[in-house]
Amino acid sequence: MTEPQPTGPAFRVLGAISVSHMLNDMMQSILLAIYPMLQGRFSLTFAQIGLLTLTYQVSASLLQPAVGFITDRRPMPYSLPVGMGFTLAGLLLLSVAPSYGFLLVAAALVGAGSSVFHPESSRVARMASGGRYGLAQSVFQVGGNAGTALGPLLAAAIIIPHGQGSVAWFSLAALTGMVVLTGVGRWYAANRWRLKPRARTPREGEPATLSRRRIAMTMGVLLLLIFSKFFYMASLNSYLTFYLMGKFGLTVRAAQMFLFLFLASVAVGVLAGGPVGDRIGRKAVIWGSILGVAPFTLLLPHANLLWTGVLVVIIGLVLASAMPAILVYAQELLPGKVGLVAGLFFGFSFGMGGIGAAVLGHLADHTSINTVYQICAWLPLLGVCAALLPDIRS
Repeated sequence: MTEPQPTGPAFRVLGAISVSHMLNDMMQSILLAIYPMLQGRFSLTFAQIGLLTLTYQVSASLLQPAVGFITDRRPMPYSLPVGMGFTLAGLLLLSVAPSYGFLLVAAALVGAGSSVFHPESSRVARMASGGRYGLAQSVFQVGGNAGTALGPLLAAAIIIPHGQGSVAWFSLAALTGMVVLTGVGRWYAANRWRLKPRARTPREGEPATLSRRRIAMTMGVLLLLIFSKFFYMASLNSYLTFYLMGKFGLTVRAAQMFLFLFLASVAVGVLAGGPVGDRIGRKAVIWGSILGVAPFTLLLPHANLLWTGVLVVIIGLVLASAMPAILVYAQELLPGKVGLVAGLFFGFSFGMGGIGAAVLGHLADHTSINTVYQICAWLPLLGVCAALLPDIRS
């Protein structure tokens, strides 16, 4: 019996997985947003806050490749609501944690939920793509960007005024996510035939298959590009407000508006990067996104306030478009290993974001925020390494 063939993207499934991504990343970002409140409540040192971040990052990043590897071998359609259940348990524990040790356990649970969610949800996005893989990854990833931006706003409006116990209200978001993901799991179980990789005709002049050595080198180049992207993004996510307040004398509220502009431009860039890659090829988007942003990052430390606002929007748009293209390129490089690739790249990007924030904070303590941006401005030049990527466009 001939298996059914997809006729186009399953937009209802893509919408559901994107909304779930928004809920997941919103709850993840709440933990980071309430650090000042937790510091006052438990008299935490900066070292203890750092350990809290490390616990979350380890469970959120290091477990992802393992989860992806396991589910590549044995797909688990209903692991998605189970992963959201870990986040639910973490939030409830966070709302009642009586001591620092319980905070660490709560952070580990929230991170574990993310580890399960990202590899499997990225697989679902590819399954629902109807062959438009870049578009599907962009729709999926833009939900996460929206959630990351939304979390701190909700934390400031709800948790900070009402205290630690109000974190429990966000368990409703986790429950909603579990309901949505249960429906996605049913679709996943009924459409597992979509997981079979399609055969691809090699381009003229391209070898039929790449050697293991070439694949390993290509993966190394992609991880280097992820490093340059997320290390630079960490400088803006974590320190843009401090930079604007120190250099231009802005208030916290005014500086945060610039940060929101940057986060909004990142969401638009993510949404655009996938479809553009579908049209012109992933390699072209990767090349243009990372190396192409270098002139703007080099100008940023020398710009006035108006041009700083313009430049951070351009940087967010251009740099963010790389992630969907990189992820789909890697999945095409390693067909049949969708979960492993998603877990590896999402986990590595989370890890680089966390390490970048810590390293750049240490650098800022010993020099200045201005020096951080002058040094980070050169990171996108690593995008020249994209020239080493083979053309695997199908």
